Amino acid sequence: MDDTTPIADTPIRTQADLEAFWRRLMEPLGFSDGTLWVLAIGGDDLPTPTLLEVVDEGVQPTPEEAIAFGAFLAHLSADVPDGSRWAFLRSRPGRGGPTAADRALVAGLVAGCRDAGVPTEVVHLATDDTLVPLPYDELARSA
Repeated sequence: MDDTTPIADTPIRTQADLEAFWRRLMEPLGFSDGTLWVLAIGGDDLPTPTLLEVVDEGVQPTPEEAIAFGAFLAHLSADVPDGSRWAFLRSRPGRGGPTAADRALVAGLVAGCRDAGVPTEVVHLATDDTLVPLPYDELARSA
């Protein structure tokens, strides 16, 4: 993806495509609050205009809240194109890669989506100095 291609016109077919999308959206890195970004990717692999910003109060969701989040996205799925899937990026202030709290938060939310039958992509984390993928199998081992 080059800098002249509109971000909404660039297909997201691979984890590398998704990471490039998040980089274009989030750089330059640097965050004052924790946020969960939620993106719908259409069945045609194009990002939809649906981008949610959920402010993170620094509290881990309970299992019930994670299930409710999955149910919420299942409800929203009726408003996005057929075959859509959901992508998440957790952004937070601070330096370095994922912490145990980051992994637990993301693992809980992805598990809630799986319980609700909501298809998801590899989750990404952005901090003040890095943007990295958080593959689900890694999350499941560390949570």
